Amino acid sequence: MEVARHGTAEHLAREIKRLQWRHHRELDSRMRAIGSTIVQWDVLRALAADPDASGHDLALATFQSDQSLGQMIRRMEARGLITRSNPQGRRWVHQITPRGAEILAAGHAFAAEIFEQTFGKLSDGQRRQLAELLTTLNATED
Repeated sequence: MEVARHGTAEHLAREIKRLQWRHHRELDSRMRAIGSTIVQWDVLRALAADPDASGHDLALATFQSDQSLGQMIRRMEARGLITRSNPQGRRWVHQITPRGAEILAAGHAFAAEIFEQTFGKLSDGQRRQLAELLTTLNATED
């Protein structure tokens, strides 16, 4: 098996994925300890950031398909993390419950600690440079 060399595009992509996977595992472990998941926290985070978001917009914000988000939303409603209503016909309005707000806050605290453990190794200048580089790479031409 050939291993990608340092500095190649493949190596860079793999290092980014490895860091993301490490963060995901640690955050999901902590979320499970409080009876939730990283995916539920991500939905709550997206909903808090854009309370008027459509289901489709929430799916895009959380990197899910519309169908998988719909299933997640129903599970979260059953667990008392969100409420849903459709006062305007087909469009659902989602609201975070007090229990959902607790999960959201816990997730933010967990993420801050995990991310600081990683990015705290970098100087402020290195953080800014990394942010600029990632923003450049993630820019779309749509």
